[in-house]
Amino acid sequence: MAFNSIEHIKVDVNSRIPKYRQIVDSIMEAIGKGFLEKGEKIPSINEVSEECLLSRDTVEKAYGILRKQNIIESVKGKGYYVARADFSSKTKVLFLINKLSSYKMRIFNSFVQALGSKAQVDVYIYHCEPSVFKNILAKKAKEYDQFVIMPHFKNENLQHMGCTDEILEVVRKIPEEKLIIMDRNILSLSMKAGRIYQDFSGDIYAALSIGLDKLKKYQKIILVYPSKSVYPYPKGIVTGFKKFCIEHTFDYEVLDEIYDSMELQLKDLFIIIEETDLVNLVKQLRDRHYKFGEDIGIISYNDTPLKELLGITVISTDFTKMGTEAAKMILENKKTKKKNDFNLIDRHSV
Repeated sequence: MAFNSIEHIKVDVNSRIPKYRQIVDSIMEAIGKGFLEKGEKIPSINEVSEECLLSRDTVEKAYGILRKQNIIESVKGKGYYVARADFSSKTKVLFLINKLSSYKMRIFNSFVQALGSKAQVDVYIYHCEPSVFKNILAKKAKEYDQFVIMPHFKNENLQHMGCTDEILEVVRKIPEEKLIIMDRNILSLSMKAGRIYQDFSGDIYAALSIGLDKLKKYQKIILVYPSKSVYPYPKGIVTGFKKFCIEHTFDYEVLDEIYDSMELQLKDLFIIIEETDLVNLVKQLRDRHYKFGEDIGIISYNDTPLKELLGITVISTDFTKMGTEAAKMILENKKTKKKNDFNLIDRHSV
């Protein structure tokens, strides 16, 4: 590693880490280890630029990030000084999710892996309960540097609902530069907050359209959408499904669940959300010696390794990418808006 002549600021010219990020990390590490103390002067932008052979823009970007995080401050006519010394060198992130599932944990794991050692991430689960959600944010708002929130809520009838004014009021108290909304795009919040989201209605419509030629061999499409659930699903899934069926003249039906002893008909195609329903349907097909992909079709919502192993066709967002993109916003200190990838993964069940 190549060390520059300014003590505590380290720049590795061969590293793939952006130079501005190396400056930020060096200063934060020096403060965290006690080498730089609160009120101590640090090198000027010109000094760092000249000694490290970097552009002023690169150094200014690094110092801008440190100023936004209140780690350094500028004093007019005097230069830059350490503003905080009582902090961990790691960014503290609150990761707030609505439920604990394999899908959510894939997002969380990819998020943590992408951040690496740069952050301390604490995960909280609010079980789609608005009151629990509000209480967590009210108690933790001052303890974290960044907030990643998946806003999915249920009403008293166990149905998926949007954000109420009370929920929005709590979320708006988080500074927009510290906020990332994940999985849903809440248009009523500041557009300066980060967003990595699914378009539930448009996604299912687009994914089914990709497989249209294969779907044409089926006489009826049945969406198994639990209308009431402990962890309800967005209603946009039903909206997009119905739009697809109507525009392409498919006979269709929406069921709450896969019932015991289903009235199965050859050339039915099932789109299934809950894994318990998927298991129930597969059992019934095997008991009746039906072959899925030939006699009856199956598409499952959200991919898992088990579905891949069983050869189940899925429509699914890219959970790993969702977590990685959120981490990227924090690492680069740049909040962006992006719809996450959603695809049809064609296997052997359609």
